[in-house]
Amino acid sequence: MLIVILIIAYFGMLLAVSRWTGRGATNEAFYRAERRSPWYMVAFGMVGASISGVTFVSVPGMVLKTQMTYLQTCMGFILGYVVVAFVMLPLYYRLNLTSIYGYLNQRFGRSSYKTGASFFLLSKMMGAAVRFYVVCMILQRFVCDPVGVPFTVTVTAMVALIWLYTRRGGIKTLVWTDSLQTVCLFTALLLIIYKVVTDLGLTVPEAVTAVSGSDLSRVFVMDDWVSKQNFWKQFLSGVFIVIVMTGVDQDMMQKNLTCKTLRDAQKDMCTYGVAFLPANLLFLSLGVLLTLWYQQQGAAVPATGDELLPQYVLQTADLSPLTTVLFVLGIVAASFSSADSALTSLTTIYCVDICEKPADEQLRKRVHLAICVIFVQVILLFRAVNSTSLIDAVYIIASYTYGPLLGLFAYGLLTRRGVNDRWVPCVAVASPLLCYALDWTVGQFGYRFGYELLMLNGLLTFAGLWLSGRCRS
Repeated sequence: MLIVILIIAYFGMLLAVSRWTGRGATNEAFYRAERRSPWYMVAFGMVGASISGVTFVSVPGMVLKTQMTYLQTCMGFILGYVVVAFVMLPLYYRLNLTSIYGYLNQRFGRSSYKTGASFFLLSKMMGAAVRFYVVCMILQRFVCDPVGVPFTVTVTAMVALIWLYTRRGGIKTLVWTDSLQTVCLFTALLLIIYKVVTDLGLTVPEAVTAVSGSDLSRVFVMDDWVSKQNFWKQFLSGVFIVIVMTGVDQDMMQKNLTCKTLRDAQKDMCTYGVAFLPANLLFLSLGVLLTLWYQQQGAAVPATGDELLPQYVLQTADLSPLTTVLFVLGIVAASFSSADSALTSLTTIYCVDICEKPADEQLRKRVHLAICVIFVQVILLFRAVNSTSLIDAVYIIASYTYGPLLGLFAYGLLTRRGVNDRWVPCVAVASPLLCYALDWTVGQFGYRFGYELLMLNGLLTFAGLWLSGRCRS
């Protein structure tokens, strides 16, 4: 009952913020927040928006297999955000873009423009739906099953709540609700960490010493070039992940484009880019502390990292219901701050890029509602199939779709050549298919591509565009 009251109060706050920010909101407010967002609010909210509910569950468990080597990737994030801030943001601001794929229209032509927007729609809908599906499953397990609420009702109600607080103000509302959700997310995380420290019978300084002294606290892998956790592989992967998953992703760029000036947007991006390092250090430290707790209790450490935190919550629920409340609060805050921006960006791309009617307010309202309905249907489809392998496949497919975007933007920024615009859709489709064939082929010899598949995909797209191109006058 306490959890239900908490969730109702939480959404009450979100709806209050939505009402305040959505008064008199126009399409300009929905898409760009009228370019009046304070950069520090955007930066703070982006930290929470970039941490999904799946991250909240999965990152602590990473220590079981890879120790704290994920921090090497987070270090790469910092350089990646610097590249996006000082190479891509100036371009987007100079062109005064609402959708970043408008750059492809100006640089290459209409087919390239539609191709970039379509790849984003496909990738973001699948990726966001899978992430939210996983979170809905967790909420169903901890909140809805005990009171007999069906999964369909859970999903529909959650997405309906997102629609309610985003339908008027859109991105203008999200700048403020994301900040609120970031506060809730990290409050829950810090209190859970404190609860685990207390259960271990440690003081905070003793907990810091215990974490730093654990075998699981290894950060750097410099001596093994074959390992996927090698520093340079992880660091460079972090750089490219940010360039692709932020620099050419409308969902992540839309809030950054609401800042008043380019300089403000650059300060915003560099600030939250640096903040990812301590934020993920907290999640990984929680993973180490949870492992120590299982060992102290003489209990078996969960076989999968994703169960590390949920199993702790289940085992301590009777003794401390507050732990369950905090866990649910953290999951809800993390998942909603990522899902709401995804649905808003999908609405933006469809209205601005596909329909090319950014001023049609009635169209925007209908599309936003339709996107939410489709979102629910995709989540329920995953539930009906109930296949982990399908979910994994969707993630893989979604990762493939970012390669052509990387290739398109890299070609446009690094060369002065044009393209045969009619051939761009063919190149963008052929590159992922060729990558799949190469991955299958090398797999017969015992090798599987990792993060480098994204770079290979982008490189193939780049090469295809080069071959189809012609020198610009």
